[in-house]
Amino acid sequence: MPVPVTLIGRTTRLEPLAEHHAEALAEAGAEDRTTYAFTPVPHSLEAAREYIARALADQAAGRSLPFATVSVADNRVVGSTRFQELDYWQGPMVWPPTPGVPHGDPLLAVPDAADLGGTWLSARAQGTGINTEAKLLMLRHAFETWGVQRISLRADARNLRSRTAIERLGATCEGVRRAHSRGLDGIVRSTAFYSILDEEWPAVRDIIELRIAAATSPSAPDPAISQECLRHGVPLITL
Repeated sequence: MPVPVTLIGRTTRLEPLAEHHAEALAEAGAEDRTTYAFTPVPHSLEAAREYIARALADQAAGRSLPFATVSVADNRVVGSTRFQELDYWQGPMVWPPTPGVPHGDPLLAVPDAADLGGTWLSARAQGTGINTEAKLLMLRHAFETWGVQRISLRADARNLRSRTAIERLGATCEGVRRAHSRGLDGIVRSTAFYSILDEEWPAVRDIIELRIAAATSPSAPDPAISQECLRHGVPLITL
């Protein structure tokens, strides 16, 4: 399974999520919760400790690699994100395949595919560019250090904010899986799926780096959700 690593950018630092992040994580999640309708975010110290414990249990089982998202400017924890759904395609062909199980020594294995998910930011960190640089750090590590062939991202089909942010990265929408799972609000949700392949990474990297470089310039209007995604999905709801 992947070894925990710290990823550092100009404005963002991703640290391996640990128990000592609990208090700061609780403070970040409690600032303003109006944008968390579709994302599980801890709202108290006890909830933050439980959140971290579950994340570390998933990490120990080889299912994810969670981070605390830190603002470099003031060294403040402003949220969390993670690699998840780690999959390994090396070694002898086995049928039926066993997703998430590496061939050989699991301590030396790196994934061939993964999801980026579990992402949330405090109210004050939203719209600052921290999320964009965090995605650049994670994608660069996945494609250039691990050598993955695919990174996937997903969002509740109703979550226009997250879907727009994913598309602004340059990810390709693969469509919407209808009635895919139960949402955080208890309603059966449809899920929009996106991906970035290894051969697409150089172009995607250029898009993200340009967005970061232009972060101090007046923002252009967000692009509309792709028609390809809409053709396979449900009507969008502005939230």
